[in-house]
Amino acid sequence: MISRRSLAGMAAALSIPSLARAQASPVLRFVPQADLRILDPVWSTGYITRNYAYLVFDTLLGRDASGAIRPQMAEGWELSPNGLSLQFRLRPGLVFHDGEPVRAVDCIASLRRWAARDPAGRRLLAATASLDAETDLLFTFRFTQPFPAALAVLSRYSNAPYIMPERLARTDPGRQVTEAIGSGPFTFKRDEWLPGQRAVFMRNPAYRPRGDAASGSAGGKVVHVDRVEWLYLPDPATATAALATGEVDWLGYPDADLVPHLRTLRGVTLRSIDPVGVVTLGRFNAIQPPFDNPLVRRPRSRRSAGATSWRPWAAHLRTGSPARGRSRASLEAASRSRSRTSPSHGSCSPNPAIRDRRP
Repeated sequence: MISRRSLAGMAAALSIPSLARAQASPVLRFVPQADLRILDPVWSTGYITRNYAYLVFDTLLGRDASGAIRPQMAEGWELSPNGLSLQFRLRPGLVFHDGEPVRAVDCIASLRRWAARDPAGRRLLAATASLDAETDLLFTFRFTQPFPAALAVLSRYSNAPYIMPERLARTDPGRQVTEAIGSGPFTFKRDEWLPGQRAVFMRNPAYRPRGDAASGSAGGKVVHVDRVEWLYLPDPATATAALATGEVDWLGYPDADLVPHLRTLRGVTLRSIDPVGVVTLGRFNAIQPPFDNPLVRRPRSRRSAGATSWRPWAAHLRTGSPARGRSRASLEAASRSRSRTSPSHGSCSPNPAIRDRRP
């Protein structure tokens, strides 16, 4: 999978030296977990759009692998002692894919549009008395009261405030932006985009990576390939066969049932790039059996040393598995069996499969 924390986007992934050395070809063929349909990162919280956005756009701040906040497009920031002013300095020389320089007004317009649709962004701007450009490279938040979470909100991995040109950022937040113009390490080939099949990205020769090492969504995103092709193969067996035959180089989310087979393939490496893992949320369908029984949905009570302790339980059901008609005892047995093994996240493995194309 594409990591939420240690690897927030494909752009950072392509900066990993060990992966870069594995590419004998300037083209990287990647199988994503979903089809790319929305090009406006403000409009979607889907990870597929987020990962696309990290290739095409850039952010003011990022998080390294430890979660620490780092400057990205920003050269730095200054928070006033009373917490009422937060000023950002942009790195000089940043340009958008259309050749226009990145300016403070672009950042302000992008932040305002993002905040109109993001709950945390709305709270940030609600506490902002003014957001003004001082120069082309300086802009300042002035708060009505201290907002200690400002840097945390602006540096999130997902739902991040990606920076786009002012002319695009002035688009009504209720309408999608259809142009893919950012300042990120890749440009999007709109003329080669086939929804349901393929998305293509080209290395941005004008991109200026930071000088520090890539880590998480922060650091220098040094690109080692000329072209990235996202090939959407929704059938896990087809995607695995494509990796085995060398038709693709990287499966982002291998099917968990096929991981044992992937381990046997010569030249294929399974790597864990997310040490934190995934939090999976689910809601019982209280209409269908067995979850229409409140006793099934209720946490179990266990007595230990004369005291009652409550522990929630959950049945880890694979996507599409028939739960109807199963007894509570069988669900609890399934839960205990799953708890003795590694956590299940639907039908996907948290370890991406990468083909080594070195001679």
